[in-house]
Amino acid sequence: MNRSTEIIAGISSFLATSYIIVVNPSILQQAGMPFSGVLTATVIVCFFSSLMMGLYARNPILVAPGMGLNAFFTFSAVIGMQVPWPVALGAVFWSGIIFLLLSVFNIRTHIVRAIPRPMRYAIAAGIGLFITLIGFVNAGFIVRKPGTIVGMGKLNPVMLTFLAGLLFTAIMVVKNVKGCLLMGIVFTTLAAWPLGRWWHMEAKPLINWQGFFAAPDFSLLFSLDIVHSLQLSVLPVIFAFVFTDMFDSLSTLVGLAEAADLVDENGEPRNIKRALVTDAVATTIAGLAGSSPGTAYIESAVGIEAGGRTGLTAVTGALLFLPFLFMAPLLSVVPAIATAPALVLVGIFMVRPVTKINWGQMNEAIPAFLAMVLIPFTYSITQGIIWGFLSWTVLQVISGKVRSISPTLWVIDAFAILALVLE
Repeated sequence: MNRSTEIIAGISSFLATSYIIVVNPSILQQAGMPFSGVLTATVIVCFFSSLMMGLYARNPILVAPGMGLNAFFTFSAVIGMQVPWPVALGAVFWSGIIFLLLSVFNIRTHIVRAIPRPMRYAIAAGIGLFITLIGFVNAGFIVRKPGTIVGMGKLNPVMLTFLAGLLFTAIMVVKNVKGCLLMGIVFTTLAAWPLGRWWHMEAKPLINWQGFFAAPDFSLLFSLDIVHSLQLSVLPVIFAFVFTDMFDSLSTLVGLAEAADLVDENGEPRNIKRALVTDAVATTIAGLAGSSPGTAYIESAVGIEAGGRTGLTAVTGALLFLPFLFMAPLLSVVPAIATAPALVLVGIFMVRPVTKINWGQMNEAIPAFLAMVLIPFTYSITQGIIWGFLSWTVLQVISGKVRSISPTLWVIDAFAILALVLE
């Protein structure tokens, strides 16, 4: 193990993931929760969960409140279903307990082993494309357009900054410079302000300094309503958290393992049971601290590509989260476009396993392709997994290969259909 490489990798993963410290409370505050309280809860979840992933599961993967899960918490559960946010936090807690039971009794591990190899490769590639899409969107390179759904954004200070950072980072990658992705993040951050000014005298700076210090707010700690969250009307919310978080974390762990060869002697994701237990604990902690569910973060691919292979990477990232209990405004120095070049390039590294798929075998190629493209197209890892699994099962049955489908996969399919019906 090269400690300096692992530490640099941890810093890279942290910078790619740190946006969640501000973004998560900005989403959950729309559910009526205090911004400062959610920010503190987010840091607590990130620190303890990532530390556990490094020390217990010994994997270079950061854990934080999941994007998508926080949107479901706010817009579907609290606003849409009129579930009070303390009750919704209780639902998060109970989903974490269910995760923990599934993980301790190896049920989630059996689910991982039930995923066919071609689907694993497709999931890795799909997550890579998803990460790249996130990078392009953060940079404003890809924007929403009414006529064509998506299109290229206008050439402006943000775009120029992103392109400069992408070119610089790509050159560093080609030259095999150690810490190239971290260097790209730093370069893009430094370039953000002057490029914004050079383009037009009235252009706003891309870096918006908001101060240095902010005291932590522990008002949401243990504010969940455990009893009322067990009402029959809340059970669909718990199920949605269970299903979505389970497949988000499973697919992330499988995808990162396949892309970075983080597998054991049996070809399974390394320390998978411990990693899944960590993910379960993250969701349980989230309910207690006052946040939406925690999950393994796909942005960890930035650190893994920077050379992170051990738990030291996750421990480094975890320790970097802790000071932001007091210094959250400091993150305003690093704009979203600073990590965008790294995210775009990480996608290249993660699509490598796609070459292992037998594209001439259509009953394997079609489900793999659907999983791969639907992850970025639907902006949901879970949706890509659902349709990939369902199409895999149908095509194997039609091809006369029913016996190749494990009992576990049949169960997964049943839950996938249930998730679609309840959505």
